[in-house]
Amino acid sequence: MDLELRHLRVLCAIADAGSVGRAASDLGYSQPAMSTQLRRIERHFGQSLFERGATGVRPTRYGVEVVAQARDVLARAAAIGCRPAAGATSSRSTLRVAATNSPVLSGMVSRVRARLPDVTLAVSSVYASSRIVELLEGGEVDAAVAADYPGMELKHADTVTHRGIVTEPTFVALPTRHRLGHRAQVSLADLAEDAWFLTPDDGAGWPGVFYTACAAAGFSPVAVHEFLGDQLQLQRMIADGLGVSVVQATLRPIPDVVIRPLIGTPLWCRYVLAWRRDAVAEDVVEELFHSADSAYRELAGRSPHLRAWAARTWRGSGA
Repeated sequence: MDLELRHLRVLCAIADAGSVGRAASDLGYSQPAMSTQLRRIERHFGQSLFERGATGVRPTRYGVEVVAQARDVLARAAAIGCRPAAGATSSRSTLRVAATNSPVLSGMVSRVRARLPDVTLAVSSVYASSRIVELLEGGEVDAAVAADYPGMELKHADTVTHRGIVTEPTFVALPTRHRLGHRAQVSLADLAEDAWFLTPDDGAGWPGVFYTACAAAGFSPVAVHEFLGDQLQLQRMIADGLGVSVVQATLRPIPDVVIRPLIGTPLWCRYVLAWRRDAVAEDVVEELFHSADSAYRELAGRSPHLRAWAARTWRGSGA
């Protein structure tokens, strides 16, 4: 067969999902059709691109190379369609974007730059989602990546709208030598006596949702250190045994730190794309959203603890 862009999208979707079944759902295929397509693609390359296992699939060493090249080709193909026609005058525009501490930001920005070469992103780091809403409503930024929590959807004026990017479970980071570090998942109640690092009020429900989950688990944290800094500094303090912390599910641990799911998944966080209705064109909104979504899928595909949690949580949905 001739290799086409749709085949590359299939490979990237499978790599991101870590599962043929979930990738099929993402792309609107049936699982048998997706499996057949993958076999045809692998025959084209002459070897397996994914290792099959009980919990899903993961790229082989050769598959990693092919998927990386596929992503590059897809990004370049998307950028071609955004180039101005020959002889047209190029007019760059600036899109002002605010972003909270979201894992999708870097990947989103790099993808948007490739797909919308005539749009310059001016990104501002803003911790509190409530402050992001104020900036949007005041016309100081055009679009944003913010956060909210189940049952506490982001509130804003009618001049602003938003769309959910992903709702992910909240995990916990522990020192490797922690008494529970060997477990595949950890009960929140079993951490009742630990000191916690917590980020401050974000105006959208945090840390209230954390304290509510602790109360439901039957305890109130004995010691809380308020922390607002970079993730590397946080992980170093955790590695030194100074405390534990709830963290984003895609966080990549440093040596001497382990990331574990919480039993029962008592905490969730949603990342949302928000924008001013009168400031951002519909096609730009779509590029922002799909870039953020793609960035998250790539992060999830590289996160073994998130993939293991998903396999346990949705076991039986098919590889």
